[in-house]
Amino acid sequence: MTTDATDVAGDTYEKLLALLDERGAAYRVIEHAPEGATEAVSALRGHTLDRAAKCIIAMVKIGKKEKRFALVVVPGDRRIDLDAVKALYGGTYVSFASPETAEELAGSPSGTILPFSFDERLELIVDPDLLVQPEFFFNAARLDRSIALSAEDYRAIAAPRVERVSAG
Repeated sequence: MTTDATDVAGDTYEKLLALLDERGAAYRVIEHAPEGATEAVSALRGHTLDRAAKCIIAMVKIGKKEKRFALVVVPGDRRIDLDAVKALYGGTYVSFASPETAEELAGSPSGTILPFSFDERLELIVDPDLLVQPEFFFNAARLDRSIALSAEDYRAIAAPRVERVSAG
């Protein structure tokens, strides 16, 4: 990762904390060994996979000329249902965004993508199953820091579109 990418991720981390503090969110910062894989980082943080937010950016083509990007957030024990995402947009094709595009839109490296969108080109879609727990966990734009965040505060602050976008 280049210095520029590290700087951008640091800015995204600071932007997140500032937003959570400004809105009075109930959250905790958890420091841990650097890890981006959902299963491994969940073990480091000490919680079950269903309480982890798995954040992936999808690209949906609508017809031949329009392309949309969605930040899709599902529980860590589920996978993203790309067909469900495509259907939400009435799309003709869907795939995961390229790592370069995902990192640019998210403002952080893969494995550290937040369940928040700070880019107007990126619509936030969250599976309702993630929000059933009182709090959930995610890497905070860094491999060595995570956030445990109140699901209620998350909904109020991030204002995600809540749709069934996960599969077992």
